Amino acid sequence: MQRISSRLTRTSSLSTLFTKTIKRSFNAHSLKNPNLQKQQEPTIPGHFLKWGSLGFVRTSRFATGFTPLEPKPLDSIMDIERTKTKSPEDLSSIWDDYHLGRGHIGASMKAKLYHLLVQRAADCKYFVIPLWRGSGYTTMFAQVQMPHMIFTGLEDYKSRGTQASPYFTVKFYTEFAESKDLVLIRGDIVFTSKLTDKEAEWLLETAQSFYLNDARYKLVEQFNKQTHNFEFKDVLRALNMPIL
Repeated sequence: MQRISSRLTRTSSLSTLFTKTIKRSFNAHSLKNPNLQKQQEPTIPGHFLKWGSLGFVRTSRFATGFTPLEPKPLDSIMDIERTKTKSPEDLSSIWDDYHLGRGHIGASMKAKLYHLLVQRAADCKYFVIPLWRGSGYTTMFAQVQMPHMIFTGLEDYKSRGTQASPYFTVKFYTEFAESKDLVLIRGDIVFTSKLTDKEAEWLLETAQSFYLNDARYKLVEQFNKQTHNFEFKDVLRALNMPIL
């Protein structure tokens, strides 16, 4: 899996390839002992895409409730026609640089890894990831229904289910999978009071590692299919985090 692209100096290519930009906005408390007991697998409703779609629009109501996210197709972000002459490496670097400092996370991956992610996510749609902060961690609940990923606080999800507001949404764009062996990834932080750019970047990398690494994926399978065997401390060990 390609690591999130290294940051490059903004170049004039950005102005020719990209056309639009938006804003984003998180707050979380530390959980000392995440309760994963007898979690019933919730049903992902048909409106999952209203969570997972990137390119959300902030409104005056957003601060006091949840406003559905609006789809943002790739051609509304960049001029796809002008990308035809770009190498995968150049396109990936420009994509990453465009999102730097714009309230989003930009990344990319090889098409082969994306297809493996799709295959595994089809069987295992949910997982939990501890996000370390200071002397404790906040447990994040990940929902994966490709080409989307959604992250929210586990406690929020346990109390509100599918009505819980997402903290961080991710979209995978496959327009260049065949022609350039490249899948572009865009993440949007919905609540900046709950999640920093670095934390969102780490969550995205870590979630992908649990789905793409064979040893780590066994924990994902246990969480989804063999809950009686799942131990959250095994996730902590995999991430070299202390068991509180």
